[in-house]
Amino acid sequence: MSNRITIDPAICHGKPCIRGLRYPVENVLEWLASGMSSEEILADYGDLEREDILAALSYAARLAHVKRLELLAA
Repeated sequence: MSNRITIDPAICHGKPCIRGLRYPVENVLEWLASGMSSEEILADYGDLEREDILAALSYAARLAHVKRLELLAA
């Protein structure tokens, strides 16, 4: 994953991106969440590869790992 997800302050304001391209991970995740299939994403964005989509999902899964959540009082 480390060679697929890159962070560069000069690209997309330092957001995690796919291979230094201007495809933020969050966009890939939003496309998947909206119902686009991997095949549709790959057809629409020729620079992307199947492994890029899997890396974005893996990145999101790692971010979701938390030991516990504490609710803040309103």
